[in-house]
Amino acid sequence: MARLFHIIISKHIRILTLNIIKIMKKVFLTAAVLLGGLSTFATSNVVMTPADGIIINVQEEYKEIKTDSLPQAVKDALAADFQTATLDKASVNDKEEYKLEITVDGAASIVYADKEGNWIEKE
Repeated sequence: MARLFHIIISKHIRILTLNIIKIMKKVFLTAAVLLGGLSTFATSNVVMTPADGIIINVQEEYKEIKTDSLPQAVKDALAADFQTATLDKASVNDKEEYKLEITVDGAASIVYADKEGNWIEKE
């Protein structure tokens, strides 16, 4: 009788052990899937606020012109503010803004002016 009881108990223990192993496998698998999913959401969480803004860099089209066809106001501003500069190339866009490629003391530079000879800051 004790032997029979021992066999029944050991059989139930094996069944319980197998069930516990199956449950633990499911728990670990579920935890791995959840943690993997959470890490994906954590890395892709990008919030754009209005303060971030969007910068669009539009390249303006300048057409090369002869340096002697520059407006007199632009020539005067160049002579007044860059006395040692040599004008290498001049270009104009549709808004009548002038791109002047100059050399000052051996260093090349680009400056921008409107048709009245006012300097424009461009990036």
